[in-house]
Amino acid sequence: MPDNKTLQTMFGAPDTDTFMGIEACTSPVEVDAAMAVIGIPCATPYVSVGPYCAAAPRAIRETIAVDAGNRAHFDFDCGGPLFPDPAVKAVDCGDLDLDAADPAANRAAIRAAVSDLLDRKAVPVVLGGDDSVPIPMLDAYAGHGPITILQIDAHIDWRNEVGGERWGLSSTMRRASEMDHVSAIHQVGQRGVGSARPGDRQAAIDWGVHFTTARDLCRDGTEPVLDSIAPGSDIVICFDCDALDPSIMPGVIGRAPGGLTYWQAVDLIEGAARRGRVAGFNLVEFMPDRDVDGLGALTAGRVMATAMGVIARQSV
Repeated sequence: MPDNKTLQTMFGAPDTDTFMGIEACTSPVEVDAAMAVIGIPCATPYVSVGPYCAAAPRAIRETIAVDAGNRAHFDFDCGGPLFPDPAVKAVDCGDLDLDAADPAANRAAIRAAVSDLLDRKAVPVVLGGDDSVPIPMLDAYAGHGPITILQIDAHIDWRNEVGGERWGLSSTMRRASEMDHVSAIHQVGQRGVGSARPGDRQAAIDWGVHFTTARDLCRDGTEPVLDSIAPGSDIVICFDCDALDPSIMPGVIGRAPGGLTYWQAVDLIEGAARRGRVAGFNLVEFMPDRDVDGLGALTAGRVMATAMGVIARQSV
């Protein structure tokens, strides 16, 4: 079977280290583009599992590189070329140099990098990393809010702490709820059993979270979710790969049947842009060691590309 490099050659794609071959930018403070991809391998890993998604940014970039020569082609997922207006630029800032042994420094570096992108008027497109990565990303929107969070995830991430750690992947939305610039949280795709206790779910409801489970979405479609988002909102989409069904996303630590289809994910991302403005996007929780024949990396790359196409269209 042809490998990725062979397919790149067949499709006329250049050899590239950036996402789909977009222009590289060495530093967030130098970005002059509508959006900027930035790889964040880890933030606050739990001691029990370590930085188990750290290889995700590289794996996703390598897999989607086969499309690096096709950005100007007709993309049927976007209804036209990925970037329909040549004036709309996207750059890739590479991966932050982080140390799993120093989570406080990681969080500070992530917050600073995303804040730099926001100051440059670029929409941050974060390629994680585990689900602790969105905490400092979202924190960077202080002074750039208010924001609405649309979290697409199998789990609600409302634990106050796990083993004494308050900034880990099971506490993402709890920490977000404590940020003054977060005005609303909509959580979509919950299914199966995760780390949440009944009290964690109730704390989320008491705060004002609007939940739409995977079963609700299957039964009612995406419109009730989108209708619940206030028109004109600045929306940060937090996309956890385990929201997707393992038949298309096997590369996650907690597989569970009944996840979202690719098209449900696309409809949510596109619908968010119709409802308001996508002010940021992060994709997390892809675990290359659990992937099957690169299927999950390909799906993650296509979700990222579609989100970038949506951001490009709102920038025209």
